[in-house]
Amino acid sequence: MSFDPIEFLEAAVRADSTSDVAAARDLLLDVLREAGHDPRVDATGNVRVSRGAGSPHLVFNTHLDTVSPHVGFERDGDIVRGRGACDAKGPLTALVDAFLDAEIEEGTLTLAVTPDEELLSTGAHALMTGEVAPGGPGEAGARVDPLAAAGPAPDAFVVGEPTGLDVCTAARGRFEGTISIEGTAAHAASPESGVNAVSVAGRALDALESFDNVVAHSQLGEATLVPTAIDGGESTNQVPAGCTITVDRRSVPPETAEGFRRALEAQLRRSIGADPSVSVSLTARETPFLAAFATDPGEPVVDALADAAAAAGDGAGLGQHGAVRPFGAATEASYFAPTPTVVFGPGRLADGAGAVAHAEREYVDITSVRAAAAALRKSTEQLLGGDSPLSN
Repeated sequence: MSFDPIEFLEAAVRADSTSDVAAARDLLLDVLREAGHDPRVDATGNVRVSRGAGSPHLVFNTHLDTVSPHVGFERDGDIVRGRGACDAKGPLTALVDAFLDAEIEEGTLTLAVTPDEELLSTGAHALMTGEVAPGGPGEAGARVDPLAAAGPAPDAFVVGEPTGLDVCTAARGRFEGTISIEGTAAHAASPESGVNAVSVAGRALDALESFDNVVAHSQLGEATLVPTAIDGGESTNQVPAGCTITVDRRSVPPETAEGFRRALEAQLRRSIGADPSVSVSLTARETPFLAAFATDPGEPVVDALADAAAAAGDGAGLGQHGAVRPFGAATEASYFAPTPTVVFGPGRLADGAGAVAHAEREYVDITSVRAAAAALRKSTEQLLGGDSPLSN
């Protein structure tokens, strides 16, 4: 049976993937089996299937899950609306189309689709480490075959996300942490007898404005640090003994989550002084934070996909596409780096009218889905053709 990408897209958007991806996963499995493949679902819920054998090894990745709430399917001419239309069922459709149709002369093409990118990324973590993390499907502490164990180590990844048919070679990471300030409680009538943790928090907020412990990245620019919540005090007539500030860090390479935590804690202690106790902790996660990643724009996977996207966009009457640029959000691509990794797909995070992905008006246009599939197919045939640039 031939694959109808738009029929698949419409069915995928109809499938509610906000709390359970089973319906969307079954749809994907049915399509792959009807095309003669033998996909498997590992203990974390990843769908994995490969074509070809040996090196080089190109991996297509995206995710089945979507954010809440579910938004029902609508079709208006070339536009498909609904939750997941662009994030990431439009990109999934293009990847599946190219996986099924691309001609491979040498090497391996793998499709690896994860179940929980919007939450803990336990699927992506397992793909690279073989570890089944707590909090996701499967028995914590068990192991699955990582991608490198099932065949040759991957030489490049294409991660499906809404990029407007541009090729994104970098993205900021996201770390979350809590600043804890411990003062000394006292009667509000005698404030000098205590240490006011809420007042100290004001000095901490000032210190956040000047925090800068990494050099601006050539592709991503500067990291950002934003206080997003504050909580302190127990009684309106008491000097508060405790206060917490939640912070959001959008990182750039080479910063790590622990490196950020140590550097911020050290600066806060220098800025605030010795009277209150100040500490910084990272929000607990069963899997690593989505760190920043950056791929050299000169990598073969970048050149091949950028050229193919430009040609496909022009051929579909969509104008100029295939620009090489950073992506605007954190993604599971960070789990696959430092292997050369790009983010690519139809749809946009936002357009001139506002947010698209994760928004009530989420949509993708069919012309772009077809163009993305054409670009992926053409670039794959170059990367897995004779004398592949991935082998050089």
